[in-house]
Amino acid sequence: MSTENDFEEDLFADEDEESLPAEESLPEEDAALFVATNIQKKPPTDTWKVLVVDDEDDVHQMTKVVLDDFIFENKPLEILNVNSAKEAKQILAEYPDIAVILLDVVMETSDAGLNLVGYIRKTLKNRFVRIVLRTGQPGYAPEKEVIRKYDINDYTTFRRKS
Repeated sequence: MSTENDFEEDLFADEDEESLPAEESLPEEDAALFVATNIQKKPPTDTWKVLVVDDEDDVHQMTKVVLDDFIFENKPLEILNVNSAKEAKQILAEYPDIAVILLDVVMETSDAGLNLVGYIRKTLKNRFVRIVLRTGQPGYAPEKEVIRKYDINDYTTFRRKS
């Protein structure tokens, strides 16, 4: 008789782990922050959690305006906002039930968002959260290469008005 764990193992059995980048090692002061015993996980709620990771305040504001009253399958969205990949790791440790991540590519570094994807998929082994990469600088992460190399669910580019 198969179990839910058997299903999960079968679901990802053919995936090539080598296609994801290895997580860059954390500086010593950051490593202590992510020790599982120090993180208080929040209990699940009756909302869909959406994590917005972007270093631009206007992106957070517009996302809130657009998604504020959105209901999916009779559950409202709970928007969680952070400005960096480092902050996102903290939130991901506290809220393991995040459903969607709207993720900027270029933040602290030109590949901070991509490194966060590697952390989510390889270190946390979370293949269930849906990740949407959003960038105003597509040259830093060419779409075809990113889709081929990373386990993401969508890739959106936009041009910022000057």
